[in-house]
Amino acid sequence: MAGSYRKLFIGAIVALAVVLNLAGCSSQEGQADKAQTNASGKGNTAANGKESEAAKTRKVKDEFGEVDIPANPKRIAGVYVEDYLVALGVTPIVQWYHPNWGKQDYLGLNVPNFDITGSLEALIQANPELIIVDGSVDKAKYEQYSKIAPTYRLPEAILQNPEEILKTIADVVNLKNKGDEVIALYAKKVADVKEKLTRSVVGQTVAVLRLNIADKTLALFGIENRYTGNIYKEMGLTPHPFARDMKEFQAILSEEKIPELNAEHIIIFPSSGTWTSKENQEALKVLETPLWKSLPAVKKGNVYVADRTYWQSGAITANMMKMDDLLKWFVK
Repeated sequence: MAGSYRKLFIGAIVALAVVLNLAGCSSQEGQADKAQTNASGKGNTAANGKESEAAKTRKVKDEFGEVDIPANPKRIAGVYVEDYLVALGVTPIVQWYHPNWGKQDYLGLNVPNFDITGSLEALIQANPELIIVDGSVDKAKYEQYSKIAPTYRLPEAILQNPEEILKTIADVVNLKNKGDEVIALYAKKVADVKEKLTRSVVGQTVAVLRLNIADKTLALFGIENRYTGNIYKEMGLTPHPFARDMKEFQAILSEEKIPELNAEHIIIFPSSGTWTSKENQEALKVLETPLWKSLPAVKKGNVYVADRTYWQSGAITANMMKMDDLLKWFVK
């Protein structure tokens, strides 16, 4: 009997040892699993944090209502507002293009063209995170863009004010400080140019014309024109009475009116292409007619041929380039 109890006792000890050992292993594995889970969880939290950061949106109000846009967009398409993006140090992922008018070559962008007269395929392939559009986009077109990516349409009320446009776009792309910096530089340049122009051409009238290549007509741009009106309103040049009294953005000058355009200075650019484009040469013959040559500005040699790509734009970068032209032409 004693031997049996002894065997049972030893067996119990062994069994207990095995149980304790297994429990220890299980505990270590559990701790290891927990540690691994914690480590994995921590990694996932970081990854999720990045994803969450990328996925963050904010609500803003545009011309057509409220829209959720990325808080920090990286891939931005600015349809005809590329100038403002470039001024903010942002390279847009596509560039606005029209077969008849070309693109804003003065920006020197090396990105795919987006033909606004064609399909949206080029825009879709560019995979934008955010699309910003100007006043040329109506509600129907806005809805189409919105199916590709969150779309912000500039408010109608600011379309005549390049500084407000820049300020708004800077806020939309989360670059407010950079926007303030650019606006300050712009305002300083405007003040400097205005001071120099008012001293050099004070009281002398200026007219801005566009030679329409297709129909060989001359269009006069008024003071309300969003492309060139700022040379009068901001920079102090004196508009010819025709331009001063116009309510329209532009108007075709009839042959009867052309002789009455007695401005002391005329700025002119073609509606498309350049002054050397082969397809423009026939239209340029308008500037060889007796009617044109009879104008006071032509007789005095005060006609200034301008680069269409930025003179037919009212954006920040374009305006600063126009200022450089005005200083070159008028300040001796």
